[in-house]
Parts: sequence; C-alpha cells; structure tokens
Amino acid sequence: MGNLLSLKFAFQKVGLKPEVGLDRSQIKNADAIAIPGVGSFQTATKKLDQVRDLIIDLAGGGIPVIGICLGMQLFFPESEEGGGQGLGLFKGKNVRLPNYVKVPHMGWNSLKIIKQNKILEGVNDGSYVYFVHSLFPEPTERNIVCTETNYGKTFASTIAKKNVYGTQFHPEKSGDIGLKILRNFAQIVAR
Repeated sequence: MGNLLSLKFAFQKVGLKPEVGLDRSQIKNADAIAIPGVGSFQTATKKLDQVRDLIIDLAGGGIPVIGICLGMQLFFPESEEGGGQGLGLFKGKNVRLPNYVKVPHMGWNSLKIIKQNKILEGVNDGSYVYFVHSLFPEPTERNIVCTETNYGKTFASTIAKKNVYGTQFHPEKSGDIGLKILRNFAQIVAR
C-alpha cells in the first residue's frame, strides 16, 4: 500500500513508536492503528482480508485508528476503482474525481474546516496540505466530515467519528500542518 517509510518517520518525529506489519498479534497488542495508502483499493482490500475482522473489532473497542489517503478510503465498503470489500467502518462509497480536472489531484490544496475535532486542534481554516489521489469518499453520514477541500468538486478531506480518523491528504508530506495533525493523533493515542 506504499508510503510506509515516510509515514513511519513522521510518526517517530511526533513521538510514536511505529511498527510496520500485518501480523495479527502485532495489531492486537497495538496502542493505535494507522492504515496508510498509496495504491489500489482492490489490492489493499486483499491485504486487509487477513486482519479485517481484527481491525473492525479493535476500532469498535475504542483503539485509535487513522487512515491516510487510500487508508481513509478503506474505511468505506466499496470503491468505483474496482472490486474488493473495504472495512465498512463508515457508510458511503469512494468515487472518482470529475473528468474535467487533472487526475490525479497532486499538490497542495486548502482545508475548509466544517466541524472542529481534536485531530484538528491548532489547524487553521484555509491551511494547506498535500494531496495525491484520484478518488475520494462520499460518506453517507455528513456528521463525520471535519474538513472539505475543493478540486473540481468539494469532497471530504478529513473525517472523524469517536476514535476513527481519516485524511484524504498526506499529513506526512504536509509540512508543519501535517505534523500538527499527526501530533494531535499521538496525543489521542497517549490518552
């Protein structure tokens, strides 16, 4: 699912001790779960098959979970990109960016804060973050949307519900703002 090394370094920078892997015992004993992502929904769901039930149970039990880019898309049951079953933590589906914009959406874009959340503490409305994606989730539950971004269409760029957080952008590539978001997640984990 890619992007593991830069995310691992970013988590270390904010004081977490990340371990990379899909081993069930490793995940079961984790204080938090991060699902990164660059790649295909279908390929990622195949990898998740071996730990799907465990992640769903841990998320339901209150373990902090963050999904980044494709990782956030995996919180939803399906994607227009292709087959595979996402985690189904949220209702909705992933859809393609409109065909009248350059795809993938690659570069800096701003966050419009819709609803404040502890993952966004210290992040100002209009802050710029870094995106690389061709699809985005359309959540059925609008109350989980914390930020939106416009790129040909306005889409959910940060979501949160209880202990589950998602960013369509890459905080590990988003400079000080991204590190602030990851630091907020580290503080959530520490609680």
